[in-house]
Amino acid sequence: MKILIQNGRVIDPASGFDGLADVAIASGRIVGIGPASAPADFTPERTLDASGCIVVPGLIDLTARLREPGHEHERMLESEMAAAVAGGVTSLVCPPDTDPVLDEPGLVEMLKFRAEKLHQARLFPLGALTRGLQGENLTEMAELTEAGCVGFGQADVALMNPQVLQRALQYAATYGYTVWLRPQDGHLGKGVAASGALATRLGLSGVPVAAETIALHTIFELQKTTGAHVHLCRLSSAAGVELVRRAKAEGLKISCDISINSLHLTEVDIGFFDSRARLDPPLRQQRDRDALRAGLADGTIDALVSDHAPVDEDMKVLPFAEAEPGATGLELLLSLAVKWAEERATPDALMRAIATLTSAPAGVLGGALGTLQASCGRLVDGGVADICVFDPKARWIVADAALRSQGKHTPFGGYELPARVRYTLVGGMVVHEADGR
Repeated sequence: MKILIQNGRVIDPASGFDGLADVAIASGRIVGIGPASAPADFTPERTLDASGCIVVPGLIDLTARLREPGHEHERMLESEMAAAVAGGVTSLVCPPDTDPVLDEPGLVEMLKFRAEKLHQARLFPLGALTRGLQGENLTEMAELTEAGCVGFGQADVALMNPQVLQRALQYAATYGYTVWLRPQDGHLGKGVAASGALATRLGLSGVPVAAETIALHTIFELQKTTGAHVHLCRLSSAAGVELVRRAKAEGLKISCDISINSLHLTEVDIGFFDSRARLDPPLRQQRDRDALRAGLADGTIDALVSDHAPVDEDMKVLPFAEAEPGATGLELLLSLAVKWAEERATPDALMRAIATLTSAPAGVLGGALGTLQASCGRLVDGGVADICVFDPKARWIVADAALRSQGKHTPFGGYELPARVRYTLVGGMVVHEADGR
């Protein structure tokens, strides 16, 4: 189908382009970008008016749980993919902590097949680093890669044995795989809130910053001996950001991300035991949040993720310490990135915000994108037409009932946020169009 996106402000962080332009699309690919950019023989079958809107590459979310395998009877994959494209997300990475765990090629192939049949967002699964995420025996990484895995990790399950981690990094380095690790010490990281005066006052078990920094030190030391590429998932502390900054300066092969929750919220948002703020990693102090925001701005932190985890109602209406951690985030990712840019109020703020959702996460995935590597996360002639068109001036209230995700719980419930997605295109097809909700 031939589509022309007219009159929009096109922002492509990969090239640095920011200006008014049209985008012409044919056969699923971009065939022209710029004023009157369409080829001479191009006659659009559909024209999208992007006046007052911003046209960016489709967003890439590096952490989104879809609850499949495991919840097929609830049609979770359908609802969460719909939530993704409603939020402008055209590509997403799902962790391996499904039920059953993604440690067998057949499970990965089935998940990718089901996702492709929906013709919505592109799905890139992470394979389990160890069998059943038990931290003992390594999975068959080569077979999982052939099945479609873009990397290997433990999700939120701490790997207790450094020797197993060393073997995993050695193997991954040999074959060029990326290991995705959430830095947390398995013994210190068992609490439900960030250690500090607030957790003590509320009587909640705490997770000290040392749970993150000890794990980071271990990872970095093993990287130095193995040369493996590690992606660090959802940093949460100022001390952690500083360690990553130093490790990058030393030349270690590291990339990292933070969640939208840690970017905007602090421990005080727990309020009076609000289980919507029961998250993993836990919300920390303001100084930690400020360091995360600064790290995202200066490039120490590569990407911003939704950390989407749809949680059943029954598992949230429990006492805070017993509630399941997690919050919905796919539909909030773009808006919260734009909110951060508005609060920074610097000339490059919006460009940097878009980069953390597009070109930067594409860089993290790198060669794992295969044939999409040259165009994923960017707008380029001849590239795949994965595009998000959003209205930056629109304001909307986060209402649980209006969310497409089956996970209705978010600590941002009731917030007024900027930016609404008008259109989402995947492979040149309009997969989401705003309906006024």
